[in-house]
Amino acid sequence: MITKYINKSFLLGSAIFFLANCSPDTIDGDGNGLSQGAVDGSFKVTKTSENRYRLTTNATNYITTKWNIDDEGFNIGKNIQDIFLPDAGNYVIEHQAYGIGGILAGTGTQTITVPTSDPIAGNMILGGRFDTPDEVSKWTIHKISASGAQWVFANGKATIVASGGSQQGIYQAINVVAGQKYSIDMVASSDTALVDTWFEVYVLNSIPVTGQDISGSVYRNINTWSGCGKSAFKGKVSSVGCDGSKNGGIYTATTTGTVYLEIKCGGSTVNSLSVDKVEFRRMQ
Repeated sequence: MITKYINKSFLLGSAIFFLANCSPDTIDGDGNGLSQGAVDGSFKVTKTSENRYRLTTNATNYITTKWNIDDEGFNIGKNIQDIFLPDAGNYVIEHQAYGIGGILAGTGTQTITVPTSDPIAGNMILGGRFDTPDEVSKWTIHKISASGAQWVFANGKATIVASGGSQQGIYQAINVVAGQKYSIDMVASSDTALVDTWFEVYVLNSIPVTGQDISGSVYRNINTWSGCGKSAFKGKVSSVGCDGSKNGGIYTATTTGTVYLEIKCGGSTVNSLSVDKVEFRRMQ
């Protein structure tokens, strides 16, 4: 039988050497040797075709990229991001670079000027940004509940306050072609959580009637019972909404003529749900 002896002093010395070589040269406030310095958050804009642009960050030494396209809210993206801007106008693009520990390490901002609208996908909604009295005049308030809910047009948005289960809508007439598909979306935001709230977007074949509710297919949806709107939010309803069967956003016209896009909202506690940049676009 062969007996093996292990030199304990050798093991101790090796352990000390290993720990010494693994210790950080500098220790930050957490004592873990990791810290996040500033990074370059700027980016380049390249036009790839009409109404289409590529955003390319000038640095990649960070963990997460977020983009805010024309104040639609910051969303996680890529270092190379392709975007489609179908409407003529000026668009402010913001970039945030997040590093170790979720620290905001760098930012960048540029403005893109789009000279002409896309001939197919241009927005068919008039006054969808609510920026001027003329734009606001394109919308009609649909009074469903006698009281307790009210849409207000101010600060470049349409904002509803509702309580006690009351509801109200706003609508606009649009001319469509039978068999044609249209995409529907908008930016929605709330600084506070919604309570027992429904936010629904419809396309109606007849003009809404005062004092009467509407029904039918729901094309965009924020609903607290379905799990969204329970905390502050901002973004396109296609992103912040829920219940896929009611948030698909694609409408197919059954007849040629006039339809009515209605945005309806109500609930127990709706302190200030706002909509902006309402879109109704013909698809290819």
